[in-house]
Amino acid sequence: MSHVRQPSGEVANAPHTPWVRSLRTSIIATLAVCIVLLAFAWPTVTSSPEHLPVAAVGSPEQITAMKEKLPENLLDMHDATDRDDTIHQIETREVYGAIVLGEQPEILVAGAASPVAAQMLTQAGNSMQRAIDQQVIESMSQGIEKMQQAMAQGSRPGTGAVPSVPDGSQARQEAPPSVKITDVVPLSESDPRGSGLAIAGLPLAMGGMIGGSLISLLVSGTWRRLTAIAAYGVMGGLALTLILQPWLDILAGNFWANAGATGLGLVATAALIVGLNSVMGRAGIAIGAIITVFIGNPLSGLTQPKEFIVQPWGEIGQWLVPGLSGTVLRDLSYFPHADLTWQILALAAWVVFGSILIMVGHYRNQGAVGRG
Repeated sequence: MSHVRQPSGEVANAPHTPWVRSLRTSIIATLAVCIVLLAFAWPTVTSSPEHLPVAAVGSPEQITAMKEKLPENLLDMHDATDRDDTIHQIETREVYGAIVLGEQPEILVAGAASPVAAQMLTQAGNSMQRAIDQQVIESMSQGIEKMQQAMAQGSRPGTGAVPSVPDGSQARQEAPPSVKITDVVPLSESDPRGSGLAIAGLPLAMGGMIGGSLISLLVSGTWRRLTAIAAYGVMGGLALTLILQPWLDILAGNFWANAGATGLGLVATAALIVGLNSVMGRAGIAIGAIITVFIGNPLSGLTQPKEFIVQPWGEIGQWLVPGLSGTVLRDLSYFPHADLTWQILALAAWVVFGSILIMVGHYRNQGAVGRG
């Protein structure tokens, strides 16, 4: 058997990669790293606080006056009949908070829904307080000015007028109202800033990707792959929930419901990656990772309200697996009155879609073997 020796004396057992393929690989790697950077940086850099759904209670005149003082498109006002109605809208995830106007103004926030939105509404409440204080100061200044004018007129010879001075009760009635800020759905004491719940989204997405990749590379056969995915969902869901709830105390609510939701999210991602691998080969693993980790996770809305992400990407992110899983876990932990029907069905649809791809790839490969 003859060998081709290189100038260095090494034996070449395989031909060198063509120059065109080498350059093409470099171009693909460059595009991939750019996609990764854009996926994680673009949603944050381009996000802006606007169109935040908030319930409002007050007269039409009060609400109109408040809108005029706020930046344009900052809030998306939802009508509410009273304070209890606003709390219901918050607990069912229709709004992120509420503004109650009247003699005792109040800002209702939900830190568990979004710490960013809660902070923004708190700042709005502080601005309202400053505006109220400023109005009182201006009113008092006008009153003092009028009193000084009356005293000046009363001191003139021949007038005989004695200016009246407000008594203590009148002064107390003019005390400015205090804007109360109430967190109706606070985060847990172990995760007061919500950073744990936000960070948990990436391990869940990575977990689905890792499981799907390993099953794609190490398991053969359609039913064996489907069984491995289901088993991974059960074991992975229990293991991750044990870490996130009893250990780190990030999740709250029913343990088994959280474990089921976590497992369903893992299965949805793993099934998609295994299915794409079955249809497209190893390139399918990369495409599945891009869809779930590098696109779905930054657009999931776990770190900021989806309304702050450039549309329609904010809405699209809510229908990818990381956004769906994050919403389900957040609502199971803090918003038991929220309706999760569509999110659960959407996750199940991702599982079905991945399973169909697995079967399509299996029968396609069988046909190719038969023709060979």
